Amino acid sequence: MSLPFVDRSSSALPVQVVAAPRWRAWLKEQSAARRAWLESSGATGTAGELAVLPGRDGKAAGAVLVIPAAPTLWDYGALSTKLPAGTWKLEGNIAGDTAPVSPTDVAVAIGLGAWRFERYRSKKGRPTAKIVWPAGADKARATAIVESISLARDLITTPASDMGPAELAAAAQALAKKHGARVAVIVGDDLLKKNYPTVHAVGRASVRAPRLIDLTWGNPRDPKVTLVGKGVCFDTGGLDLKAASGMLTMKKDMGGAATMMAVAGMIMGCKLKVRLRLLVPAVE
Repeated sequence: MSLPFVDRSSSALPVQVVAAPRWRAWLKEQSAARRAWLESSGATGTAGELAVLPGRDGKAAGAVLVIPAAPTLWDYGALSTKLPAGTWKLEGNIAGDTAPVSPTDVAVAIGLGAWRFERYRSKKGRPTAKIVWPAGADKARATAIVESISLARDLITTPASDMGPAELAAAAQALAKKHGARVAVIVGDDLLKKNYPTVHAVGRASVRAPRLIDLTWGNPRDPKVTLVGKGVCFDTGGLDLKAASGMLTMKKDMGGAATMMAVAGMIMGCKLKVRLRLLVPAVE
């Protein structure tokens, strides 16, 4: 996915961040015309409200976002989709007064809010608004987190017909290539030769061969961190022992693998000083 951020823009419109307890005081500071507009549009200063502010020419001149007194990063999650298309920048105390939210947290929330699963859409959704990076945000860290979580969402949301053991391995190989990691994939009967009989036993009945994905990254002298993610791409429950209701979400049974791949992506993207190993038994 492409993140909805730009480094700077001289034409960016301001999004004024106002804590709900300060709403009345902030409103008094606005022009009579702006107060009338907000009142007529039903704005009450309730946390979560986002109102676009008009200019004299009738076009958007800015916006105001109301956050709780003790905000979380999720209070910023809908900005890129609720704001009109264009470029915007945050102004005011985005961190809150009683429960500080870092600029990096805000960037992560905005980035995750822009995620859409559009693999099967012939027409993409409407353009999302662009946001100037919040001042002080760690761009590399926020990017690593957003891209990694978006990868997990994409993998879990993809139907099992298009996300079998081979496709899961291909995603791991793409992740390894992106970060300069090494990855080995042991497939089918080679699992027995390499002493992974259980992985072979679970997946051998499928026409899509089982495999073990083994990714390594980092300096061998650094502390070792090993992640293991369950990659059952579709669990039928053996001889179809599950009731129909239990089958509906079985394509998500590889969510453990997707989550660990996301964590691995964050570790590598943030260049943590660890020796990482990711193991994913991929079967169906």
